[in-house]
Amino acid sequence: MRSIKTEFTERELDRIIEMAWEDRTPFEAILFQFGLPEKEVVKTMRLNLKTSSFKRWRKRVNSGVSQKHLKKRNPDISRFKCSRQRAISGNKISKR
Repeated sequence: MRSIKTEFTERELDRIIEMAWEDRTPFEAILFQFGLPEKEVVKTMRLNLKTSSFKRWRKRVNSGVSQKHLKKRNPDISRFKCSRQRAISGNKISKR
C-alpha cells in the first residue's frame, strides 16, 4: 500500500470532493486514483464542507442508499465510471 498524500492541488481536492459527493463513486475509486483511504476522505470532506453539508453527506453515505462501498454495489458493475462517459483529460483512470 502506498503512503497517503497529504497535499493536493486545488484541482485534485475539487475532484476528490466531487467523487466523494457522488453516490455511485465508491471510496475504492478515490483510493485508486488519489491514494486516499475512506477515513482520509471523510476528514477531507469535514474540513472542506460546511458543517451542515458534511452532516447531510455523511448521513446519506451511511443510509444504505449510497453505493459508496463496493460491497453494496451490484456485482455486475465492475467499472468506476459510466460506460457512456467520455474520457476525462487529467483523469488517471482514462489514461490506462
